[in-house]
Amino acid sequence: MKNNLKSTINKTERVILLAYHDKKVDETTFQSTVDELASLAKTSQLEVVEIFTQKRDRPDQQYYFGKGKIEEVIEYIDLNELDVDAIIANDELTTGQSKHLDELFNTKIIDRTQLILEIFAQRASSREGQLQVELAQLDYLLPRLSGHGKSLSRLGGGIGTRGPGETKLETDRRHIRTRMNEIKHQLETIVSHRFRYRERRQHNQAYQVALIGYTNAGKSSWFNQLTNDSTFEKDLLFATLDPKSRAISINDGFNVVLSDTVGFIQKLPTTLIAAFKSTLEEAKYAQLLIHVVDASHPHYQEQYETVMTLVKQLEMDHIPMLVAFNKKDKIDSKDIAVSEHSIFVSAKSKDDKAVFKDKLVEMIKETMSYYEMTLPSTDSDQIYWQRTHTLVESMDFDEIEEAYLIKGYKQK
Repeated sequence: MKNNLKSTINKTERVILLAYHDKKVDETTFQSTVDELASLAKTSQLEVVEIFTQKRDRPDQQYYFGKGKIEEVIEYIDLNELDVDAIIANDELTTGQSKHLDELFNTKIIDRTQLILEIFAQRASSREGQLQVELAQLDYLLPRLSGHGKSLSRLGGGIGTRGPGETKLETDRRHIRTRMNEIKHQLETIVSHRFRYRERRQHNQAYQVALIGYTNAGKSSWFNQLTNDSTFEKDLLFATLDPKSRAISINDGFNVVLSDTVGFIQKLPTTLIAAFKSTLEEAKYAQLLIHVVDASHPHYQEQYETVMTLVKQLEMDHIPMLVAFNKKDKIDSKDIAVSEHSIFVSAKSKDDKAVFKDKLVEMIKETMSYYEMTLPSTDSDQIYWQRTHTLVESMDFDEIEEAYLIKGYKQK
């Protein structure tokens, strides 16, 4: 097979996707992971030339695909005289699989985990996000160094090269472990700052709500709608990486801290769950979760289940949850399973913003305790505190007593 490597400067890199279909996995679920891999490639600005799939009991230990199927891929490339910049596998490859594929194709071999890490490297904007990306990349590559030598020396820019870089990776493992320890220490400092900030919020009795959901479900759109902010919004996977929190006022004064979080995804690498744990800490300590679901997505049910599984893994399944089925403007049918704890909305609708806030108030009440109290009209500081720190249902003035009878809900 001829060497098709060329400079990747000023041209879209062309890739071929390989997806192994486990016989135990149904067609719909498998297809959703393939579609997602194609979306990941698009997000990384790659052109998908062709997708090859193979149904097997297990991946081939040496080549991921069976040797016959690999020969079919090579023949396809040669017959069409394609310039292919990379081969991307839908699963995490072993060192041996990566090495053998590298020898057969003589081009870059990337797996799903590397592609996700690549996107995270492109998206991370804060110092914390960049450190977490580097840590995840080093953690992924450390056990694979022996099988990547030839491939690393040939990278020369483009997909799969952002982050630590091949020179650093070819140095000894001790140096890499030292760097990983440095990063962990820096991250601990950042996390401790956030912990103190969170403790301060809790001391001030700020009610915390976190937006969670599958990547590209519309969390940032709703974050912007509810906070009147301008978080990065785009039809791309992992548009948001760095956690953001904003205070919003609902119910004529009640203060809520709303947090946006990184999106979930199928086959999320364990490396990333660990490395990006801190970006999900805002959700872990929330009193209410808002699970945003892209109702227009053909595989929205699988995406919903993926998020719920990860929520359980992260020990967040005890937190009350409002499910927001989003993007109703993109679908004709309204046959969405909407329960008493869910809404069917579009972030583009002003009316739905009011619906969302009303449901948010309703759900917050369910997590609080009802109270009644009387305050003299002269105690303006306490009256203001009740308005901003509790959900006030009514505030009636008693002219005889010159006092306010307040009814509402407070944190337990």
